[in-house]
Amino acid sequence: MSEIKKVVLAYSGGLDTSVIIPWLKENYDNCEVVAVAGNVGQTDELEGLEAKALATGASKLYVLDLTEEYVNDYIIPTMKAGAIYEEYLLGTSHARPCIAKGLVEIAKKEHADAIVHGCTGKGNDQVRFELAIKHFAPHMKIIAPWREWSIKSRDEEIDYAAAHNVPLRISRETNYSKDKNLWHLSHEGLDLEDTGNEPQYEKPGFLEMGVSPIQAPDEPTYITLEFEKGVPVALDGAKMSAKDIILKLNELGGANGIGLLDIVENRLVGMKCRGVYETPGGTILYKAHSVLESICLDKMTAHEKQKLAITFAELVYNGQWFTPLREALSAFVDKTQERVTGKVRLKLYKGNMINAGVWSPYSLYSEEIATFGESDYDQAAAKGFIDLYGLPIQVQAMVDGRE
Repeated sequence: MSEIKKVVLAYSGGLDTSVIIPWLKENYDNCEVVAVAGNVGQTDELEGLEAKALATGASKLYVLDLTEEYVNDYIIPTMKAGAIYEEYLLGTSHARPCIAKGLVEIAKKEHADAIVHGCTGKGNDQVRFELAIKHFAPHMKIIAPWREWSIKSRDEEIDYAAAHNVPLRISRETNYSKDKNLWHLSHEGLDLEDTGNEPQYEKPGFLEMGVSPIQAPDEPTYITLEFEKGVPVALDGAKMSAKDIILKLNELGGANGIGLLDIVENRLVGMKCRGVYETPGGTILYKAHSVLESICLDKMTAHEKQKLAITFAELVYNGQWFTPLREALSAFVDKTQERVTGKVRLKLYKGNMINAGVWSPYSLYSEEIATFGESDYDQAAAKGFIDLYGLPIQVQAMVDGRE
């Protein structure tokens, strides 16, 4: 351990990373700890962070504004792919490689001997951080205290914090494990560990990005989203960045009880874990994008894209963002999006998103062909198509009949 003189710590100010600073000083020969917070939209959690980091033993704190990079380079490519992991919209998953990239940049700048993270040995995040670090700094030493120390639970962490005068924003009663960014908020632990317990959606303070559908307004909210090549470019006629669209959709979706998810997911390490997610803006964005694709993509492209979306989601979930396959799939997705341009109107009402209109200059839907009224479509031509399409079935029946 004596060769570790300076480390860079992925720092959030939460329970894990707060106790890690004094633990590192105790167990790594009073090494210098440079704290790095990656701002991916958890704005309220950044308040007072520098003072807290310095008070608990860090030599300095970097706060990296990664919000635009996170949206444009990670969120939007994943959304365009339609990538969903077991209903989960990957809010923590695609934030980690973005943050890890920033960690490596600071580690190189500071000539650090190691990078430290606060992920547990049970979770997915340890993989996401470390695979990204290996991509950008293949020989960098990685320290994961949860895989080394004797602390066995979050309760013991709170005891350790109290013994070392580490200030915390939580209590044992509010000690949910949370991850927040501009895309989502996750909740794990406490009463949620029992799958028989209903989440306390109506309890004041549980939800942070919106309200329960029960508490949403009795009147619907209409929104119109515009896309160019699969990328959101305007909301209700106002041009704005994808980041600002997501932030505004968070407000509108949250107010209407949109984007709540309660699932038991299959973690990469093999266990099942229950999580409750709030993704109001992201849920709306995925819905609108899917509706637009329904008129812009041909059948074979749409179906193949749906298949590959599962693979894309698994790559993101499993921490394999910086891989040739993910890059190749993104290239495929970008090709499919060349004509995904148009407008989608949705009606938001008490947790629901209801289609209210879709338009595109590249629409493959033809009212003249599909109408139940009079058209130039030759219905008699269907007989020859069915005869040829059904020929294998007919031949098989004839063979079976001879037997």
